[in-house]
Amino acid sequence: MVQERDEIRALKQECQHLQCIIERMNEQQSALQIQVDHLKKDLAIQYELYREERDARKLLILKISTMHSSQDVEDDDKKEVKLCLMEALLVPLDMEAEDPVMVKMALQVCREDLTKAQVELNRLQAEYSDVVPRRDWESLNGFHEETLRKLETLQADFNLMKTEYDTLLEVHQQSVNSNKSSEQHGSNENHTATTPRPNWELCSDILGGHERYTELFERQSSQKKLEILLQEINSQIPDHFFNGLGFSNDVPIYLRYEGTFKDLELKKADVVRIIKDIWREKTAENEKNDVCRELKVFLHSYIVDQFKEKAGQLAYSLIESIKNNLNDDLICLFNDILTGKVDESLYHGQTQLLSHLLKVVIHSDIKECGLLTVSEFSEAVRKAFPLKSDQAIQELLAAAHSEQESNGESIAYQTLFTEDTDGKHKEFLSLVKQQATDERLQYVSELTIQLEGKGTVNVEDLRTAFITIDPSLDSASLDRNLSVAFQTKMWELQDLDVNTEVVLQRLSVADMKRAGPK
Repeated sequence: MVQERDEIRALKQECQHLQCIIERMNEQQSALQIQVDHLKKDLAIQYELYREERDARKLLILKISTMHSSQDVEDDDKKEVKLCLMEALLVPLDMEAEDPVMVKMALQVCREDLTKAQVELNRLQAEYSDVVPRRDWESLNGFHEETLRKLETLQADFNLMKTEYDTLLEVHQQSVNSNKSSEQHGSNENHTATTPRPNWELCSDILGGHERYTELFERQSSQKKLEILLQEINSQIPDHFFNGLGFSNDVPIYLRYEGTFKDLELKKADVVRIIKDIWREKTAENEKNDVCRELKVFLHSYIVDQFKEKAGQLAYSLIESIKNNLNDDLICLFNDILTGKVDESLYHGQTQLLSHLLKVVIHSDIKECGLLTVSEFSEAVRKAFPLKSDQAIQELLAAAHSEQESNGESIAYQTLFTEDTDGKHKEFLSLVKQQATDERLQYVSELTIQLEGKGTVNVEDLRTAFITIDPSLDSASLDRNLSVAFQTKMWELQDLDVNTEVVLQRLSVADMKRAGPK
């Protein structure tokens, strides 16, 4: 159930992340449209400036022509000659400037060319005033197509996540329905297998004699008599109290309280529920922060935030209940991580392992009917665990058949990922985790052989050993393994010499996985 809720939460977060990306792209497209609008306005302003300049030049030419026509013919001829001489400077130098006729003809040709150029310019401005440059259009079009491709990819991912989410909801609903059915069936059996009324007079000694028995039980129903009897028994049992260990540095931070605390006598189901909630909150915190707090520090802050003034009472009661239920795998692993016997990555590795298996199996269910044939289920398991041997795959298939009492034709894979009433995994998932543990220890054993004979080991020696037994290991996973072995951050790895036994012990209690075949 925890894995399903974690998977649903991760899918929701990834969906929100994709929606944020889509909104950000829409904002970028809006910004680009605003830039295009601004460029259009600037082009219109420039066009108005050019048009005003053209009109001004026409007015100037008209004024000059009017002045020329108002003069005498002789003066007009003289001024026209001077004007011709001035405009002749615009013609090529090889033209004969001394010939007024040639100059006048050149002037006329220039004026005609100027008129044609002005008409062509006006036409171009009128036709292409709203046209975007081809370079800008190609750039914007390419960006738009890329945005569409990203949007299609995000939409496909979103649809896939929604399908997985719906499947997880269906699995959860089936689990709830099965639990309700089993509880109802048990209630019906209890109702059927009724027993005769008990002889309540046998309780007179516990209640302090026949007179007090008569006083308490007179005209009371059987249910009420049972409640009175339980209250009397509980009142006679002395309460169990804890003495606070104080605030010494030797005391774990989650037990640093003073005073006397009553034992809440938490049941196993309550302990499992609290532990699952702690892991859920801590996983969410680890995803937000780069630096992860130790479990004991997080447990202290969790208890203080959730239970406030009753934090001390809950802390001592929880630890006591954990010690009394170490036969449960989930509680035992939590206690080992809390006391530093194993690394926290071991829990997260198991969770990711089961989540990955569920994803692969769901993707293999093309019909989305919740059933897979034996060959399809076998292929899905082999795809999820490509490094497992044929014998290991057969053991998992046998466990799936045994758990479901299958007829050998199909497997309802959704029931394999449900939990019992105590929150424990069934035979199939327990075997998956056991095989992962055996593979981790075998991995460390191969590493031990590579480091045999070395009293101490440094970063480069251990890096070489990892690459030798697992050539497919990527640099990120390799640095993570080294940081676990030397108890330091990945970016702080340097020349360190540590006892080989200590390094191997740290790796044996952490999440070590083989990346590729031997």
